[in-house]
Parts: sequence; structure tokens; C-alpha cells
Amino acid sequence: MKTPISPEKSQHDVLNLYMRALRLPAFANHHEEVALQAEKAGWSFGQYLRHLCELEMDERGQRKTTRLRKQSGLPSEKTLATLDLGRLPAPVRRQLPTLCEGGHLGRAENILAFGLPGRGKTHLLCAIGHELINRGYTVLFIAAFRLVQQLLVAKRDLRLEKELKKLDKFDTVIVDDIGYVQQDREEMEVLFTFLAERYERKGVMISSNLVFSQWDQIFKNPMTTASAIDRLIHHSTILEMNNRSIREEEANKRNDKHIVNTTENSQ
Repeated sequence: MKTPISPEKSQHDVLNLYMRALRLPAFANHHEEVALQAEKAGWSFGQYLRHLCELEMDERGQRKTTRLRKQSGLPSEKTLATLDLGRLPAPVRRQLPTLCEGGHLGRAENILAFGLPGRGKTHLLCAIGHELINRGYTVLFIAAFRLVQQLLVAKRDLRLEKELKKLDKFDTVIVDDIGYVQQDREEMEVLFTFLAERYERKGVMISSNLVFSQWDQIFKNPMTTASAIDRLIHHSTILEMNNRSIREEEANKRNDKHIVNTTENSQ
């Protein structure tokens, strides 16, 4: 149905109305300045339209990225730009560019980061997550204990299947600190169900301070532990974070600085 236009509206108002109705905000915001630019540069009408379309596509991409980043729950400060690449083990540093491209998501492959506390596992996976969002992928970052509690509530309310479908919309789910989850039978079951549901369909990214030989602390049951590990490593990239502790190094630097200041003040 044709939108009625008031006769007293100017051509400028009419154009803005149509552009916004067609959901072309970049057209509406920039068409006048682009028209002046086109006139000065002697562009053809096709060149003028192409430039406006490029602006529209660029702004849509930016809005999409902003939306995906907001819904991901990723810590805003844990990006590739703030990651100290020099501290990463050499094998991890070599693999990082490929993992940031996202090809593994199409193959439903997992990324598993292992290491003692303070090695930068979370920052590494979050940095990859931010880069994946820049490429248009959907990412969810969630602490393991929170994921388990979320699934338990859904199971109690008889909507576990619905909750799993909601999580299935994400290209990858970053499950942080799985080693800290000390589970009873119900908690173990919902976590295993989540991992089993995504097997060979959607990837996960997991950080853990426990190596696989210690995962019986998570799943309790040996059969369930073996089954969970088998599903995870079948299609996976394993990142061993065996570098020195970031927090320990920072603490040492603070102590050294304090000693220097104390020495200088006493002289």
C-alpha cells in the first residue's frame, strides 16, 4: 500500500521519510553530503548510488557487530589488541591467526585451552571470540558454573530442550573455567547433555585448569568422563598454556617497584 504523503512536505522531507521507511538510515543521513561530493567530482548517478549503498552496508555491518558483541557477554577489555602475544607459548602464537578466522566453526571443531590459573586462558579465548564477532559469527561467553545453573533451572522448569535450542543459535559457546565446577549428579548430567547436543554440529571453546586426566573431578562417573572427553577431542584444537603466570609476574613487578621506592626513600 502506498504511503500517503502530505502535500506541504518538502522533497527533502519526503526523501527522508521514504528512506527511513525502507530502513536505509545511512541514505537518509548522508545523501545530501554525498550529492554535493558527487556534484564536485562529476560522478554519474550510478556512482552516487553505489557510494550511498557502500555507506549503508558499512553502517549495517557496524550495527550488527555492535549487537553481536553486546549479546555475547564477552569482557570488552579482553581483546586481541590487549593480548600480550609475546607471553603466549610459541605453538599457540602460531595457531592464533587461523583460529581468529573462524574456519573451524564451519567444521564444528572445538578449541580447548588448558593451563594452571593465571596463564591467560580466558583472555586468549575471549580475544578469539571478539575476532570471530568481527567476522560476523555469533559467540556466547559464559562461566561454566553459570551455564550449569542455567541448565539446571531450565531442567527443573521442564524447558531444558528449549534452553539448549537457544544456545544452539550461537556458532560457538565459550565455557570458561570448567575445572572449577564441582558437580553433583544432576549438574554433571546437564553439562554432559549440553556438550553431547553440540557434538559434530556446533563448536565450543573451553578453558580449564584441569587436564583431561583430572576430569573425573568434574563428571565424577568414569564412563561419563571418558565419553565427554571423547566428544570434545574428536574434532578439536588443544592450546596448552604452559607459560608463566601473568598474575605472578605482575605481583613480582609490584614488589620490585615497592622495594626500589623503599630503598630510595631510606637513602
